[in-house]
Amino acid sequence: MLKIRRYMKPYISLLVVAVALLFGQALMNLELPNMMSDIVNNGIQKGGITECAPKAISDTSMQLMQTFMTDDEKTLVNEHYSANTDGSANEKYPNATEKTLVENKVDKDTQAKLDTAFAHASYAFVQVMSDVAEQSGKSMSGGSDSSNATLDMSAMAQVLPMLAMLPDGTVQKAIDVSAATADTMTTQTGAIIAKSLYVELGADTDSIQTSYIWAAGVKMILFCLMVVACAIGAGYCLSRFGAGIARDLRGDVFKRVTSFTNNEMDKFSTASLITRSTNDITQVQMFFTMGLRMLCFAPIMGIGGLVMALRKSTSMAWLLALAVILLLCLIGTLLIVAVPKFKKMQTLVDRLNLVSRESLSGMMVIRAFATQDFEEKRFDDANNDLTSNTLFVNRAMAVMMPFMTLIMNGLMLLIVWVGAHQISESSMQVGDMMAFMQYAMHVVMSFLFVSMMFVMLPRASVSAERISEVLDTKSTVTDPEQPKHLPADLSASIKFDDVSFRYEGAEEDVLSHISFTAQPGQTTAFIGSTGSGKSTLINLIPRFYDVTQGSIKIDGVDIRDITQHELRERIGYVPQKGVLFTGDINSNLRYGNADASEELIVEAAKVAQADDFVQKLDDGYETSVAQGGTNVSGGQRQRLSIARALVKKSPIYIFDDTFSALDFKTDATLRKALKGYTTNATVLIVAQRISTIMTAEQIVVLDEGKIAGIGTHKELLKTCKTYREIAQSQLTEEELA
Repeated sequence: MLKIRRYMKPYISLLVVAVALLFGQALMNLELPNMMSDIVNNGIQKGGITECAPKAISDTSMQLMQTFMTDDEKTLVNEHYSANTDGSANEKYPNATEKTLVENKVDKDTQAKLDTAFAHASYAFVQVMSDVAEQSGKSMSGGSDSSNATLDMSAMAQVLPMLAMLPDGTVQKAIDVSAATADTMTTQTGAIIAKSLYVELGADTDSIQTSYIWAAGVKMILFCLMVVACAIGAGYCLSRFGAGIARDLRGDVFKRVTSFTNNEMDKFSTASLITRSTNDITQVQMFFTMGLRMLCFAPIMGIGGLVMALRKSTSMAWLLALAVILLLCLIGTLLIVAVPKFKKMQTLVDRLNLVSRESLSGMMVIRAFATQDFEEKRFDDANNDLTSNTLFVNRAMAVMMPFMTLIMNGLMLLIVWVGAHQISESSMQVGDMMAFMQYAMHVVMSFLFVSMMFVMLPRASVSAERISEVLDTKSTVTDPEQPKHLPADLSASIKFDDVSFRYEGAEEDVLSHISFTAQPGQTTAFIGSTGSGKSTLINLIPRFYDVTQGSIKIDGVDIRDITQHELRERIGYVPQKGVLFTGDINSNLRYGNADASEELIVEAAKVAQADDFVQKLDDGYETSVAQGGTNVSGGQRQRLSIARALVKKSPIYIFDDTFSALDFKTDATLRKALKGYTTNATVLIVAQRISTIMTAEQIVVLDEGKIAGIGTHKELLKTCKTYREIAQSQLTEEELA
């Protein structure tokens, strides 16, 4: 993936925003269990009372509570409570009197100290009163529902004198036990006592509870909405991020491939290049769009969930450790078993595409040779290899999910079992246990996301490597740093000066010491046996390959000193196989000269002997052309290819065995018309038929990559044995004469 990191730079701002949004989403997700815990602990169990120190308390209840405080706590309380002499507390507490004590305004630290003092006193008071009630056979609670349990403080105040009758040290022992008890339990008891004190003063505690739950619920809903907004925003940014990178990759891969010479094309099959431009780039895009989200989100949720869970309860940390160990074992097994198969996936897709493309493009040959069964077997082999590989991966993932679910559900059961015991022992609250469960789920889900990353990352990494191979492949034909230019009044004299050429990696030259000059206004033809190097020689002129030795010059300028664009702008080229593009006939003929006039289009078509059959079509030059020109015959396709080259009005024309698809009559008529059309141009023709080149001013005979003879038809019949043998095999004695 690092090899394509340069494509991330233009979109780095989107990535930064997405990561920030994911970070915010994770933090808010981690806060939601805390909010739920507060609703359960404070809103339900404590009745919405969040502070142990009451805002108002009767004088008798204050005396009772101070009985269970240390001297320092009594001093602290006395300093921050004053009598309700002005009656300001009566509105909220209808039963308040002038002797009712009201808490003064205090800062957070003082409030925390007051809460601690009342929490410890409340817990100690409840412990003593529980013992007293148990001995008397009465219950302290005003109701069976612990969430709404209150104590009748006015009745409790009546037993204040009884405390002096208790055995010595009973109260102090309760105070010491309270100080050693966990804060979670003392604060819960303190909140219940505070609620009882409010009830004593006539306060509407139901309203307090409802208000707290509503406020906490609205806050939780707002956080959920913010989580959704962050998730949508992060998804949008990452989608733009991935789509932008994919678009740039496709553009650069296409540009790189179009600049390849035949040397580079030989390294990659057409099917492989198509797969790399489509499927591979899609895999990379999916990683940046989905995988990157998991890569950023999962660690934050995993680490954050672990920290928050431990803050709720360290005593259950072993449960998380057990789950994490099991998950690591599961993911490790998946890595060992499945990742090699993921890396192999793209190669198998390549193979399937190759077989499919060959079968579709060669359908006529397959039918002609009745080899459908053989091709079906080839396809089935490639298809089965890909299918078995995919099934193996899917089965590995399918096995992983039940195990992951088993671990998750088992973890939940253990948390409930252990947490229930801790709740019964008063060392944990119900809300904290529920929050711990949710944090544990976050930890497990983060590992699930990580396991999905191990599914996506290897395949995306292989795809990125394959794309990088294409992008890093440099063309062997390059433009010079300081190019020269062809003269404006180009005469297009082409000179081969001791040219030799061999393919990359070959041990021998395909062409050896080729020297000749093609003059403007003349036709230079090339003929020879199959494999003699005719097409290779002609392909050196537009620099589809560069010469290995020697030079090719146009009007004295070495073609390697000219940019490829400028060179090819001066050449009208017709390949062996006529290729048309999707569109219509008009757009195909204008392919090399978009500004060509209608008159020029028709003239070129007439010279190429294509105008007659085009005019007979219903839509004429607007007739649609299917992909590859498959809706016209081979001869028609070849004539349209010739017309397309003629529309360029180039000073150089190259016909690479172009006339072989034409019948003799059309061939003769076309060459006669072509002679008048290319009066001042340099024409080079590769041919297999002697009749096509008999009138050429210069014929170059090739034999095993070397020149066997140069001259006119008559001269070569006398001086070149190779040419004479070819001519005698095609023409009668009368035709030769």
